[in-house]
Amino acid sequence: MGGVETYILQPSDPADFQLLAEAVRANPQPTDVDLVIGYRGSIAPPQMCYGLMVPIVVFDQLYSFNVAGLIQAIPRPDSIPQEKFTQTAEEVFWRTMQMADNAGATDEHRALNYLSVRYDYIYAKTAEFFGQNCSLTVVEARPAPVSGARRVVDVIFTFTHRETDIDQKHAVRVDVTEMFPFLVTKLSPYLDR
Repeated sequence: MGGVETYILQPSDPADFQLLAEAVRANPQPTDVDLVIGYRGSIAPPQMCYGLMVPIVVFDQLYSFNVAGLIQAIPRPDSIPQEKFTQTAEEVFWRTMQMADNAGATDEHRALNYLSVRYDYIYAKTAEFFGQNCSLTVVEARPAPVSGARRVVDVIFTFTHRETDIDQKHAVRVDVTEMFPFLVTKLSPYLDR
């Protein structure tokens, strides 16, 4: 991530070594994304990878794509022009990915990563706010106050009106207890408590 070795990837099924080979691009671009779903294990012994001592991630799924392809796959609301929607969606994607050096290692990062690639409504809602002269100013992820035995994360999007500086917040709740996160609540208005 960002030029720093972060994990050693190991497929849970040896047949998936082909996925790793296919993920290596001849001409890598900054907009290339590799999404790994698996379990983080122990630190690799020095002899495993030329002295590199980072966590091993045993993966079950690996997806390689570029941001433009992801944005094109998102359903665009009819009321928003394509160019405006594309700009907005790219901004939302990069803002969530760059939060606190997102390496997918924390529950908060996992919730953000899930939303970025699986919940298209955040892109449509942000484009709607842009049309109302608001900017996406903050994306915050934190443990939900009422998670019980589950690990649940609140992801809060703050939109600030460009002229009045009045904030409007919307939040979505994501359960990250198991390998595959899922929505607990849809994006809706949020009030600080």
